[in-house]
Amino acid sequence: MIKEFRNIQQVTGPLLMVEISGDVMYGEIAEIITPSGEKKTGQVLEVGDKYAVLQIFEGSSGVDVDSTRVRFKGKTLMLKVGTDMLGRVFGGSGKPIDGRPAIIPEKELDVNGASINPCRREYPRDFIQTGVSCIDIMNTLVRGQKLPIFSGSGLPHNMLAAQITRQAKVLSSKEKFGVVFAAMGITNEEAIFFKEEFKKMESAANSVMFLNLADDPAIERIITPRIALTCAEYLAFEKDMHVLVILTDMTNYCEALREISAARNEVPGRKGYPGYMYTDLAAIYERAGKIQGKNGSITMIPILSMPSDDITHPIADLTGYITEGQIVLNRELHMKAIYPPNDVLPSLSRLMKTGIGPGKTREDHADVSNQIYAMYAKGRELRNLVAVIGVESLDDTERRILEFADVYEKELLAQDYNEERSVIESLDLCWKLLSSFPKSDLTRIKEELIEKYMGKTQATTSQKKKAEAKKSLGKKATKKTSLRKAKRR
Repeated sequence: MIKEFRNIQQVTGPLLMVEISGDVMYGEIAEIITPSGEKKTGQVLEVGDKYAVLQIFEGSSGVDVDSTRVRFKGKTLMLKVGTDMLGRVFGGSGKPIDGRPAIIPEKELDVNGASINPCRREYPRDFIQTGVSCIDIMNTLVRGQKLPIFSGSGLPHNMLAAQITRQAKVLSSKEKFGVVFAAMGITNEEAIFFKEEFKKMESAANSVMFLNLADDPAIERIITPRIALTCAEYLAFEKDMHVLVILTDMTNYCEALREISAARNEVPGRKGYPGYMYTDLAAIYERAGKIQGKNGSITMIPILSMPSDDITHPIADLTGYITEGQIVLNRELHMKAIYPPNDVLPSLSRLMKTGIGPGKTREDHADVSNQIYAMYAKGRELRNLVAVIGVESLDDTERRILEFADVYEKELLAQDYNEERSVIESLDLCWKLLSSFPKSDLTRIKEELIEKYMGKTQATTSQKKKAEAKKSLGKKATKKTSLRKAKRR
């Protein structure tokens, strides 16, 4: 039942307080009609005996206390969904912005979906290949996982997100793979970049994009991730698709949350963020996963830019508690022109062990990953030591490890933005890097795996060297023949 009121008491920022008589429920959607006839959408944040507080998604400009009308719809915010959404671009509020007509909906869903019931969750076990070596080998993504990217201002997290979106695929499944991309508070330049990247994707027809731009109302950022996840839930659990959800930038979302909290005069928590930010973020992140009896799944990669590169900042800190690991981008690596600048030492994928191994990636994956991690960590340690005592003080093994740290960054970590490596290619590349060490140094790899894969790598390297040598000799022979012919003439 639609109820209309005119008794507006106060307008503060994006919030509006209206005197009510009758039943109004929390989360209910209202239509705010300004004196000029403009219609805005609002949502009830708080309900009392006589008053209701609404947040206005389009901002409160033009709202007049004396003559603005508030019409309560009697329902929560709904999203019209259907397979027509695939291949489309929508605004942050779910309206098409790609110049094409509105979709033909198959149903309407409440955007305030519930988190997945823990009793019905299925443990994630299927490997997702991103085509990025440092992720596939060291911080493996598993279907149904929540794996955030912790970045900083100016770091290429948007490029990495676009590359993962373009290349990601589930190797062990024949079901459709789709992508739902939601951006909050991005610039027009970034929006154009993402649109162009989506056009290049092979799976562009199975992708949906939601864009909330920096000049859009900040309050709209509160509903953008919820709308994106409602779309993802429909595709995953009703259309049996494996959906990868990318949310960028969650820092902008949290800033909008802080803005609302300040407007409501709430007692601030750490750095001014509301005390309920943890539960609010959990309500978003916990909508990802696999459900028993359902073929589809939602895998989530939230991206957040840490202010001042501070990993202890409340947004990064709380996100780390809720999700199953993190991929951390490093400014020092970025300054070396290494892309992606993924710092493997603080990075972690808690579900990696269940998504790798025989039948998923390869039997040597876990051991190789552990060995690479140990040697790179030692190499980073030695860099600091060398700055004090010099290279001359290191023994032969330490010098090899110090050199390995540089080779790892240049050959395995560094990867072209348009380069896609299979997990097998990445593992073979790891063995190539480890082949410079004697077998006695590879303490984290089983002996039978060393015999099987190290020999194969060395044989392949030897064959390549022989082929190159033959090619070089052939060129020299051709050159000598040409010189003889020239002399005869």
